[in-house]
Amino acid sequence: MVGADDLAVGADGGGVVEVAAGVDEAHHRGAPSRSRRDLLDRFHVLDHEPGLQKEVLGWVSRDHELREHGQVASLCLGFLERLEHAFDVAREVADHRVQLAGGDTDARHRKSVRDPACKNFVVRVDALRDAIGHSAAPEAVTAAVERLVETHAGLRERLEGDERVRAAVVVVCGASRSLTDLCASDVTALDVLSDLGDRRPVDDADVEHLRRWKRLELLRIAARDLLGLDGLEEVGGALSRMAADVLEASCRIVDAGPLAVIGMGKLGGAELNYASDVDVLFVGSDESAARRVIDVARRCFRVDADLRPEGRAGPLTRTIESYEAYWDRWAEAWEFQALLKARAVAGDAATGATFVTAASRRVWERPFTADDLRAVRSMKARAEHATSRRGVAEREVKLGRGGIRDIEFAVQLLQLVHGRTDPGVRMPSTLGALAELGSAGYVDPADANALDEAYRFLRAVEHRLQLLDEQQVHVVPTDVESRQRLARVIGYRDMPEATAIEQFDEELSRRQAVVRPIHERLFFRPLLEAFAGAGSALPPAAAEARLAAFGFADAARTRQALRELTRGLTRSSRLMQQLLPLLLEWLSETPDPDLGLLGLRTLASGGPRTTELVTAFRDSPEAARRLCVLLGTSPVLGDTLQHNPDLVPALGDAAALTRRDRATLEQSARRVLDVRASREEHARGLQRLKRREELAVAARDVLGVDSVEETGSALTDLAEAVLESALAALSPPVPFAVVAMGRFGGAELSYASDLDALFVYDGPGPPEFELAERSGEALLRFVNGETGALRLYALDPDLRPEGKQGPLARSLEGYRTYYERWAGVWELQALVRARPVAGDLALGARF
Repeated sequence: MVGADDLAVGADGGGVVEVAAGVDEAHHRGAPSRSRRDLLDRFHVLDHEPGLQKEVLGWVSRDHELREHGQVASLCLGFLERLEHAFDVAREVADHRVQLAGGDTDARHRKSVRDPACKNFVVRVDALRDAIGHSAAPEAVTAAVERLVETHAGLRERLEGDERVRAAVVVVCGASRSLTDLCASDVTALDVLSDLGDRRPVDDADVEHLRRWKRLELLRIAARDLLGLDGLEEVGGALSRMAADVLEASCRIVDAGPLAVIGMGKLGGAELNYASDVDVLFVGSDESAARRVIDVARRCFRVDADLRPEGRAGPLTRTIESYEAYWDRWAEAWEFQALLKARAVAGDAATGATFVTAASRRVWERPFTADDLRAVRSMKARAEHATSRRGVAEREVKLGRGGIRDIEFAVQLLQLVHGRTDPGVRMPSTLGALAELGSAGYVDPADANALDEAYRFLRAVEHRLQLLDEQQVHVVPTDVESRQRLARVIGYRDMPEATAIEQFDEELSRRQAVVRPIHERLFFRPLLEAFAGAGSALPPAAAEARLAAFGFADAARTRQALRELTRGLTRSSRLMQQLLPLLLEWLSETPDPDLGLLGLRTLASGGPRTTELVTAFRDSPEAARRLCVLLGTSPVLGDTLQHNPDLVPALGDAAALTRRDRATLEQSARRVLDVRASREEHARGLQRLKRREELAVAARDVLGVDSVEETGSALTDLAEAVLESALAALSPPVPFAVVAMGRFGGAELSYASDLDALFVYDGPGPPEFELAERSGEALLRFVNGETGALRLYALDPDLRPEGKQGPLARSLEGYRTYYERWAGVWELQALVRARPVAGDLALGARF
């Protein structure tokens, strides 16, 4: 058996070695003592000393090989140390006091006699110098380019005349020491960099040819990545295709026969890293063939077959029947999770396709149990604990908090839960699956977008870390030099307001801080517990059979309601089918399950409403449970929710259900009035506020949070706030107060109570009376509604003196006179509960 521990250390076949990113080693330097940056700057002398021709240019060319007009034959960056002496000579002979052979120094220094070839030389040098100066690591790139030019004489002309080669060489040398070594050791690498769109055919003449092809293809992919020609999906796809081609070629080289190679992990998802292990399974009966394939492929990659049944202790290859027997009897939850990414990549295509089909059936047709859910979460927790013990959690872009694995595990868990009923989310790639989960409504679109952006950033960091030496590095380095190089390779540059390192650190922290809470919301979503506990989605026929046990009495109506709730092939319908066992269980605990189910059907009627309802359930199963309780308890609440379905999400929000006092309610009501212009808009705004608050009161009441007295008091506070806001909108022109009577005055309102009230004003004569009467009439119209659709409350002033025959409003003196002379006993008794609640409260207190 061959595993990752058997592999040699190194970029092409070794074990995992974590190295500090960005630190140059001695053999990479080959460095002269002088700074290359200084040396490049000294090229500028040619721009100021046009008189230097044959004598100075002879110093520039080692063998005095000049062209016809005396200019240097080609750009020679690799001879920087030889140029250093030439520049010194240039400064000396540029002095007008020095007589060169041939005579007149003044004439030699005039621009008019300057050779244009020399100017072209300087321009080309400037272009290279600028490219290096803007690179991720100017000094390291200078040393690398010098080394390459000294090694490959033909590179001089290429750097001089081909901007594409120049750009590719500079970015590769700035990002990767291992690929710089490749460019130095294989002249074909320069041909690859000159045409990055040319993917060369796989060279499988023998193992060494295959290894060389893989290295050159990796160089091409990396250069396209670093130059911004390809995005994350394209890079991961290209690396995965390269790995699949190596495995296919390995099968041909060893004549593997009917063996199939299945890609797992990032290979299966077509999202490989630059230093990923290549995770595979082998399908077939010839284990020796599988070992031969590994022996060849490991010359190019770290090949890992440990995801197979029983791991290293199990056989390297199995038949499809053997895999199926293992899955049916012994496979654990993580093994089914791993099969999400299974993809045939090499070998016998028919066998590979049969395996993938069988694996897919096992993943999606088996129930996803509560034990499976706990196992997935436990595996993630163990990985986090191990990272924390190493003390690198904040710098670990893969396994740390808010890292790559947070996104991948959340996506895969949601796939396991919802993929059983929704084939659209059964995608092997993380970003593809995340997009589908977002569009299907299983993940909030804003959360899906945030995770997508963070995943791209974190994977880019991971790629840059690994490119340096093609090692499995996932930890951001701590030393300044390495962090500086990493930040610059990613694209940051020092700015007046922040250094490249500071910008990178801020972005990394921000992305991790965004990912972690979303991961926790998705990965520990209570709805997943409910789904796992309920098993597979309950078919409508089975649900009907369960109705009697759940206490549903009207079988005909409930069957119809079930059909309407779950009909259709939309994702919302499928999710509703998954929810149905839970909903029935919750409804069965209410006073009237039939009423609740019918209310749920009515609430979900229409495609858009079903989607909104399912989305609310997805984000908060507690909202779903509370909704069932309310619908199965009161038809009034069901009617309120039917007319305001957007209030359903508030049921799951503890803050939204918290009781608010009168002052807070009045502030909310004033805000409603401030943003609306007409009386009708005022009424609709207050009506909406009233319904929302009544729903919160009812939820606290039905759920047992508030007592009967607390419920009455809360409903009274709400009515007082609405009346106060209504009076504020009307602005009575005389001192005017509303005095509560009956249950309203006693702060004992129920959900359907009228508001018994008296209207009192202060004024000496008929003009004030007329104004007060009109104010009372306006208040009644506003609160009772011009139409039923605009009704806020049933405001009832009939307890006033003389009842309906008397004036709506009386002055303070008018009330005193009436109660002293003509009031009956029952009227005086009613005054026991009189309490000022709106308008001029000082006037009300005098009443």
